[in-house]
Amino acid sequence: MAVTCHVKYIIDPDKLDKFEHYAKLWLPLVAKFGGQHHGYFLPSEGANDIALALFSFPSLASYEQYREASAHDKECIAAFEYANEHKFIRRYERSFMRPLLPE
Repeated sequence: MAVTCHVKYIIDPDKLDKFEHYAKLWLPLVAKFGGQHHGYFLPSEGANDIALALFSFPSLASYEQYREASAHDKECIAAFEYANEHKFIRRYERSFMRPLLPE
């Protein structure tokens, strides 16, 4: 995988269960569009309002194709609507990284 998307979420800690449900919705959807999800990382010790997600695509172009396709996919739209309805994401930051993996 050539590009990894790192998403840092600032969430409502009182709605962690809603965020976890949302995360479970997205885990298979990234694979549906050719990516590999590396998981969500939920608050445990320390800050209780930060969650992370990591997923990779073969290229930035394939990530952009995923973004376009997900905007029209019924399951993705349902996940977006769930987030809008429950308001558990306060904000998020998206960064792209090039993984350096063990050989």
